[in-house]
Amino acid sequence: MSAMACAASFAALALVVPAAGCAPQAGPGGDKKTVSYWMWDSAQQPSYEACAREFHKKNPGLRVKITQIGWDYYWTKLTSSFIAGTQPDAFTNHVAKFPQYERIGVLSPLDELGPTRGIKASDYAPGLAKPWMGRDGHRYGAPKDWDTVGVFYNKKITRAAGVSDGELRDLEWNPKDGGSFEKVLARLTVDANGKRGDEPGFDKDNVERYGLATGDAGGENHGQTQWSAFTGSNGWSYTDKNPWGERYNYDQKRFQETIDWYFGLAEKGYMAPLEDYSDTNYPEVQLGSGKAALATEGSWKLGAFAGLKGVDLGIAPTPKGPTGKRASMMGGLADSIPKDAKNKKGAAKWVAFLASDECQNIVGKDATVFPATPEGTKKAVATHRENGLDVTPFTRHIEEGTTFSFPVTDYSADVTAIMIPTMEEIYAGDSPASSLTETNKQVNFLFQQRD
Repeated sequence: MSAMACAASFAALALVVPAAGCAPQAGPGGDKKTVSYWMWDSAQQPSYEACAREFHKKNPGLRVKITQIGWDYYWTKLTSSFIAGTQPDAFTNHVAKFPQYERIGVLSPLDELGPTRGIKASDYAPGLAKPWMGRDGHRYGAPKDWDTVGVFYNKKITRAAGVSDGELRDLEWNPKDGGSFEKVLARLTVDANGKRGDEPGFDKDNVERYGLATGDAGGENHGQTQWSAFTGSNGWSYTDKNPWGERYNYDQKRFQETIDWYFGLAEKGYMAPLEDYSDTNYPEVQLGSGKAALATEGSWKLGAFAGLKGVDLGIAPTPKGPTGKRASMMGGLADSIPKDAKNKKGAAKWVAFLASDECQNIVGKDATVFPATPEGTKKAVATHRENGLDVTPFTRHIEEGTTFSFPVTDYSADVTAIMIPTMEEIYAGDSPASSLTETNKQVNFLFQQRD
């Protein structure tokens, strides 16, 4: 790619990330004695600081400088650093952002660097490594953690409604009548007059407690913690292939009938309406306040839900769908190394250490996330067990092979921008799911405009 084309690609990329505003200023890449490493999750930083201390013992001539930048500014800062030549030596990468960086050639192939050359897909949870393979067959990310989706609930509310833990562990759904899952939501929903959603006289327009919390508006283009578990268990896939698909499937019947049913729960009064969601009213807030009884959320929110005061927390697996199986998107972050890293050799040693069981076990013991390696995951499960949390609703997806990957394609930011208004209109009841057929044409038109 020419310098002019590369600059144009970066300019286009900069348009799809938030303005930096007063973003924290992170320093340039390290010298030969320092490895600069960027990440956005402050909750995980202590674990990686601990990993860095162990890394220093094994590599006395190297020091890791960790810079934490909040998500809102992280990608703007990272993109700007590639342009200015101030990029870190290594950074935490997200699979939704990876295709853009892979396409414009700013990442180093990890399988061409000595310390990271030996990383194999079999080192990690099944399916976790595949999304980080480029179109050229090279690996550009070393998986660091994984997540799946489960159903959080308040046992005080469910048991008072006559819904047992065992019942919640064995729910099923279908797009025609919602199955036992919708029946439970109706039972847990209560209006201002004390009528439940399954009782005569229930007022769907005056609800005090919803059966299901709302989250992340309409779910954007992926619905990870909203509808993806349902579309997945209905046998639907986002694209023609994954990774590197070139056609989205939002026009397919299985997707649209699932979306019709899912957002129809809000119309029935069983799920919190679109306007209930905000940046300060996340699903855990709705559950903690008693505004909702259940919330489908990712395993990365375990700490937030476990910390809710007055809530006797329970976790159930996602319901089985028409396929007869459960399903969950499996997300996961990875560590990448820029092509022009100042200390690429040191960065490769650091990324290899991050991927090792030694570091993964440190992260697992902290249990902020599930580490990518099986041994690290065992450590996290043990820590949660010691804290009184049964996390098998999340791990069973790995054990039973019921996971699917985040869609890895070009134009992800553009696809998201197109999908957001359509999904929110459907959620609000202003458009039917069939409107996604036209939206899908707009999405797929992007892939016809390649240079």
